[in-house]
Amino acid sequence: MHSRRFIEDEPEVIRSALTARNHSFDLNSLLEELERRKTLRGDLESLQAKRNAGSKEVGQLFKSGQREEGQKLREELAGLGDRIDTLEEQVKELEESIDTEILGLPNLVASDVPVGNDESDNVEVASWGEIPSFDFEVSDHHSLGEERDLFDFERGAKITGARFSVLKGEAARMNRALMAFMLDHAVAEGYHEVVPPFIVNDQSLTGTGQLPKFADDLFRLTKPDNYFLIPTAEVPVTNLHRDEILSAEQLPARYTAYTPCFRAEAGSYGRDTRGLIRQHQFEKVELVQLVRPEESEQAHEALTAHAEEVLRMLELPYRKMILCSGDIGFGAMKCYDLEVWLPAQASYREISSCSNFGEFQARRANIRFRPETGAKPQFVHTINGSGLAIGRTLVAIFENYQKEDGTIGVPSALRPYMGGRTSIG
Repeated sequence: MHSRRFIEDEPEVIRSALTARNHSFDLNSLLEELERRKTLRGDLESLQAKRNAGSKEVGQLFKSGQREEGQKLREELAGLGDRIDTLEEQVKELEESIDTEILGLPNLVASDVPVGNDESDNVEVASWGEIPSFDFEVSDHHSLGEERDLFDFERGAKITGARFSVLKGEAARMNRALMAFMLDHAVAEGYHEVVPPFIVNDQSLTGTGQLPKFADDLFRLTKPDNYFLIPTAEVPVTNLHRDEILSAEQLPARYTAYTPCFRAEAGSYGRDTRGLIRQHQFEKVELVQLVRPEESEQAHEALTAHAEEVLRMLELPYRKMILCSGDIGFGAMKCYDLEVWLPAQASYREISSCSNFGEFQARRANIRFRPETGAKPQFVHTINGSGLAIGRTLVAIFENYQKEDGTIGVPSALRPYMGGRTSIG
């Protein structure tokens, strides 16, 4: 979220960001409303000053015995009060409209983000690991799991509907092992583990930027109707400090959380309908940092490296991409995608997005810190990323560690969490 003053003072900066993002937004209309607000507030303040001065004069007239003149002025001020009430209501309605419009305005784009139109313009920053070669025909995770009764998509659909699944036996155990492994790694890197609510209110979703723009992608509860299933742990964890002023000693604040995630993903039907790649319910271990503005860029690089280390420990080939201006998320000013290699697709697929939001989320959620005693509070910068998406990690292990006999190897780092097992299936 941007401040009204910033939008008024730097409209061309906003316009340039919108152009780079290929984002449609009527900035001229917003600027006109901001100018109208300024005019109305000026008129309102002038009338309020006139009323205050008149009220003092009424008191002086009555005190000096000029009751008739005092009563006449009092009646004039009553009419002035009606005009003030009308103006106050107009200003209130206009400010609510402006705030709603500003919530739909995306973040700026960092200077080192490549300019581009879509994902085809994203730039590879680095890659790690060797692409595995097989002397047999590889299977996709869907076939591997169903043939060994480890995935049950039919019963998942029966229980709920399309894009829901059941993990069974050793697959369920590996899913649980991945959760514990990722959390342990995050804690070892200095993150504080929390278990947040899996249901949040609309204020929390507005704070992190999912509302109002992405309402159609959310699962909304009917009672109460301002409650939603979380699309990611980013929402409850970032909102831990909503409407708070942190001390300098509390920063950087690092959190990690395991949660299920729920996404309706309106408009994505027909994409990745087979298997675990795109489910309405999935699980992640999230990494979240709240930092000082001057530490923002370094913290973003560090958080991304923490997510990368999980892939390296699991020995899964991946590449690191910096998203171009046309593909970057609504609230992010800079984002790295980590993409893991999937042999059955012969391509890399996203397994983690690590984003620096600057003060965008903090301003929406009103998360500030006081640099030193007595200093004016400043907005923190927020950074988050998946460390990692558990379902997609399971997919990557099944496909990269598959053997000719149909069994699936267990990565060395995961074996202590799997009772020492070296393979499953």
